[in-house]
Amino acid sequence: MSNAPLVEIDLAAFWRDPYPALAAMRRDHPIAHVPQLGATLFTRRAHIVELEKLTEVFSSHQPQGLMNRLMGLNMMRKDGAAHIAERKPMLAALGPQAVRTHWEPIFRADTQRVLDALAPLGRAELVADCAMPVSAHALRALTGLVNMRWQDMDAWSQAMIDGIANYAGDPAIEARCHAATAGIDACITEAMPRLLRAPDPSLLSVMLRAGLPEDSVRANIKLSISGGQNEPRDAIAGAVWALLAHPAQLASVRRGDVTWRRVFDEYVRWISPIAMSPRRVAQRHTVDGVTLEPEDRVFFMFGSANRDEAFFDDPDRFDLGRNDSGAHIAFGAGPHYCAGAAASKSLIAEVALPAIFERLPGLRLAPGADVRFGGWAFRGPLSLPVCWG
Repeated sequence: MSNAPLVEIDLAAFWRDPYPALAAMRRDHPIAHVPQLGATLFTRRAHIVELEKLTEVFSSHQPQGLMNRLMGLNMMRKDGAAHIAERKPMLAALGPQAVRTHWEPIFRADTQRVLDALAPLGRAELVADCAMPVSAHALRALTGLVNMRWQDMDAWSQAMIDGIANYAGDPAIEARCHAATAGIDACITEAMPRLLRAPDPSLLSVMLRAGLPEDSVRANIKLSISGGQNEPRDAIAGAVWALLAHPAQLASVRRGDVTWRRVFDEYVRWISPIAMSPRRVAQRHTVDGVTLEPEDRVFFMFGSANRDEAFFDDPDRFDLGRNDSGAHIAFGAGPHYCAGAAASKSLIAEVALPAIFERLPGLRLAPGADVRFGGWAFRGPLSLPVCWG
């Protein structure tokens, strides 16, 4: 085990709001072993940006990791040539040009359908009624699993996220994760003959045409669902809340002084939807006097790095006027930089956020709305009651 300083946390409090504890670690023990998580945490941006590239030391290959055990061995848990071989076809499906020409029109059409159904109601719970279906419809198209209900896309994604963050070993959480992966496998099995007969630009189709082994295809589709649903869902709803809670900044967006892309970058810096990435120490290594031993578990805390005082001015403040938002590492900082980043930026910044504020005029928090956030590995609003008109 590493000789990093021991830092105890209250898991429940950390789930409700990890930022005070992470700020204390950055200040006092930027490399800290947290026994409640069974891992050594890196909390400063400089460390994470440098060390995430050292895959020979900080390996993504984690044979006993929760993701491997629950979802199968995907490209996120591989390094080097094995990672590149599976990443390449995914980038072909999700690259900026493919997003602009093929996926963005689909995102717009699906988002408008969701908002057209909501607009006459005058009020909604924005996470469940808007952000959730908008994200899920986009992911159905991207994965090629249009045979899956959008409600299942969200529920199964959340079950997998809960499963791979289940470091306390709750058997009920693990059982829900297994049920979700079984449901996804059934949808993949049903969709494969159609996509083999009539290929399209979706992830499932592209990976099948690339000749990837079926177990890798299945594992990477599950990976895409686990991160591809919650991150846009939570960023859409969270960014709407941030703007409603900061009306002067919303006004600057409405005037055209600030772009929706700036809103996106500042929000995912401030509250990173995917706030942690785990690694396995493959060989003995020392960082700033802390020695890590082989098989130690390490967490790169992206959410902490994005509030690092050494890099960002007044980092706990949501501020669309800052000029350093684009330096966030919400999508990672190394070879495992999120393959779906272009699709996420398109869906959230180019489509969903402007459409929500245009289609729901007078959008505001509902009277007495109690907006709560949760999570430390994955973080987002639990509910967002709003009204408009």
